[in-house]
Amino acid sequence: MTYHTGLSRDGPGLLVRDLMSNETDVELKLIASIAPDIAVLQNVDFDYDQVAVTLIQQRLADMGHKMAHSFITRPNTGIDSSFDLDRNGKFGEPRDMLGYSDFAGQAGMLLLSRLPFAVDGTKNLSSTLWRDQKQPGLPADGYYSDDILAVLPLHSVAAWDVAIQTPSGPLHILTSHVTTPAFDGPEDRNGLRNAAELRFWRRYIERPEFRTNPFVLLGTMNNDLAGGEGHKPTLHSLLGHPLLQDPKPTHANGMTTAEWSNGLALRVDYVLPSRRFGVRAAEVERTPQSPDGSRHYPVWVDIVWK
Repeated sequence: MTYHTGLSRDGPGLLVRDLMSNETDVELKLIASIAPDIAVLQNVDFDYDQVAVTLIQQRLADMGHKMAHSFITRPNTGIDSSFDLDRNGKFGEPRDMLGYSDFAGQAGMLLLSRLPFAVDGTKNLSSTLWRDQKQPGLPADGYYSDDILAVLPLHSVAAWDVAIQTPSGPLHILTSHVTTPAFDGPEDRNGLRNAAELRFWRRYIERPEFRTNPFVLLGTMNNDLAGGEGHKPTLHSLLGHPLLQDPKPTHANGMTTAEWSNGLALRVDYVLPSRRFGVRAAEVERTPQSPDGSRHYPVWVDIVWK
């Protein structure tokens, strides 16, 4: 399951406060009711002592769904680049961070699992530099200087390859929260970064090990073939990759995975198993949205190991 949650707050420590006062129970009850074996949660604030992670696991266990194993790393959000990335003449603002954020660790990612992690095989890919991609797709006309490109990561939040030990063998969970392709100018810096992050995964699954190692690619891709902003050919190329399958999630209201108050409705969250798996079912869990909660819905896929 992937779920872009509402578990991010306006300042450090506030998520821990709300978890301790049970103010996050609506979304946690939703997760517990779906009862996934593996869940990647986006938009979860990071703290160094992982207090929030422990509290989330405790609350889920109290609700009857124990997910004892967790993986989290410090996200790129809120790390100051020391540059004026948006060229507005000001430094240290949210858009000047390596990943957009009001504070360090805001809106990170969390992987929870009922199953243990494999001893070997997990990789944190978050420090990959944008400039080092085979097709970097950088803004034209030297929008970013060489000094900026020496520190600017490809992934605005995080990217992981996490190996989970299942009864049938290791399963690789490939996941990231891709940049929103909006809120920029004619240089298209966010649109190009979104496309570069999607191309990253297309190349990554072409490594020799993934011709034999089962995997699932999932997360918030922030791109929809049918609407919104973003480079559509890049997303189409990823979804159509011969090693992947796209079990389009079903719901009476279609495949929309996020709805905003302005009426925009898009499919931006994906669970894409490798073709080694059979698929029993795929669904967008379209529960009523709360005014202060996430604009996204959980997306889950029930897979069968062939």
